[in-house]
Formats: sequence, C-alpha cells, structure tokens
Amino acid sequence: MRNPIQIFPLAGLPEIEPGDDLARLIGDSLTAQNSRLESNDILVVAQKVVSKAEGRVVHLDTVVPSQRAVDWAKAWDKDSRAVELVLRESKRIVRMERSIIIAETRHGFVCANAGIDLSNAPAGTAILLPLDPDASAAAVKQKLDAAFQTSIGVIVSDTFGRAWREGLVNVALGVAGLSPLIDYRGDTDASGKMLHATIIALADELASAAELVMGKSDRIPVAIIRGVHASSLEGSGRDLIRPAEKDLFR
Repeated sequence: MRNPIQIFPLAGLPEIEPGDDLARLIGDSLTAQNSRLESNDILVVAQKVVSKAEGRVVHLDTVVPSQRAVDWAKAWDKDSRAVELVLRESKRIVRMERSIIIAETRHGFVCANAGIDLSNAPAGTAILLPLDPDASAAAVKQKLDAAFQTSIGVIVSDTFGRAWREGLVNVALGVAGLSPLIDYRGDTDASGKMLHATIIALADELASAAELVMGKSDRIPVAIIRGVHASSLEGSGRDLIRPAEKDLFR
C-alpha cells in the first residue's frame, strides 16, 4: 500500500516585485510559520511569481504594435499592444481564430497567447513566461536546499488549456531535482501483460494537484507536496515537450 500524499499551501508570501529573491521569501515564510522543508518534498511554484521576480513584466505603454497586431486586435476587440507581445514571444503561430491565438513559444510550449498573462498583473502591464523555466526551478532548489539542508524537487507551473477536453489544468514548465516522467515501458501490468507505451507525466500531475490548494484567486503561489517518491534522476521541463517528429497534429 502506498503512503499518503500531502499537499500544503504556503500562505504569507508578500506581493512579488521585480528583483525579489523568491527563494529567500519562500524560506522566510516557512520559518515564520515554524515549518520547514524535508528531503524529497516537491515545491510547486506558480510561474507568475517567478516571472515577476525575474523582471518579466512589460509595461504596455512601451509596446508599439505592428499592423498585424492592430488588425487582429480591431477584429476581435483586443488590446493591440498585448497582441503584439504574443507575436513577439512566439516562435510559431499555430492558429489565430475566433479571438484566440495558439502559439508555440521559444521554449517549445504550445499554448494560448504564448503564455502571456494580463490577469493578476499590475495595471497596464503584462507578464511574460520566464526565459528559462528549468533554470528558474534550479535556482530556487539550490537556495532552499542550502537554507534547509535538504534535497527537494521544484516545479514551476502554469495553467494551460487542453485540445480535447474542457477546463484548464496546471502543468510543469520548469523542473529541477526530479524526473518529470515515469517510464513504465517494459514493465508488466497487474495481469502480466507487457506495457509498451505507458509514460506518465509525473511533473504535470504534481503541478495540477498543487493547484487544488493554490487556487486562482487565493493569492497562494506556492505549494509543498510531501509523500511522492519521485526519481531524483535529473530531468527538465523540456522532457515534457513532444518532439516535432512524434507530434501527429503539427
């Protein structure tokens, strides 16, 4: 029988500003609550606070929209400056239809609006994805491991839509300290049949589970997951991106 899994929200973090030491603020909040991290804990951190701390905040009044952005914004009643940011942050536009832009970011993520967020952002600003979510996760892990003398996993999460199902879920953008995938190929199932295709996106499942205590309006951007026996083999969020040659829908 598996051990139970616990998920704890980390309340008490201040509003994150560009230049803040996010790991230190997380550590301070844990200490203030007489809590600490344990080895094998997995910290899930919302992308938005990571981006804010890293200065990935753009003032819309500094953006000069292109004609393409102006035309699209006019047709769909959008802010042309925000549309321009989506175009700039995209490596490839997958679809522009019915007021929705689906883009492939420079990281390789395929998502709405290239991951750019106007919600829960200071007035007149937009929040972009971190330049390197894996490096962001690794930096938080390194500082918290040193502060608490432990070895944890860190996931930088964001909310994505799904092509074939309604509703949004949190997924892992950046990963450090754990393998993001569990590969069951070559194992046998309960009836003794060989598994040939089963690879579980563990980091995505953990990011989604953490959202249950983080919420979208509760202003809790960090959660701690305890009791998951994840492989400590190094992996990255990039491991979760399906290569083009395996993608049947490009």
